[in-house]
Amino acid sequence: MATLDVSVGGRSYQLACEDGQEKRLAELARVVDAELRALAAQIGAVGEARLLLMAALVLADRLSDAETAAAPEDFSGIDAATARLERLVADAGA
Repeated sequence: MATLDVSVGGRSYQLACEDGQEKRLAELARVVDAELRALAAQIGAVGEARLLLMAALVLADRLSDAETAAAPEDFSGIDAATARLERLVADAGA
């Protein structure tokens, strides 16, 4: 198990991670820190816990949007086209 020191919101944290995941964890901490700093610049001092919660919610919202965008499209249009093609083929063979 590896340990890594990261800084988020001006505070240092020592975190543990699987060996080889240090670079990924450091990058994720940078993303959280950047979001935290952007929110702090927009809304000012609202308390560390509230700021961290807001940053987490913004990042969760982005993740949700990305997951929705990556989800399979509604296949009803494909199903309708397939049914029409099957009818055309059946009619042509009759």
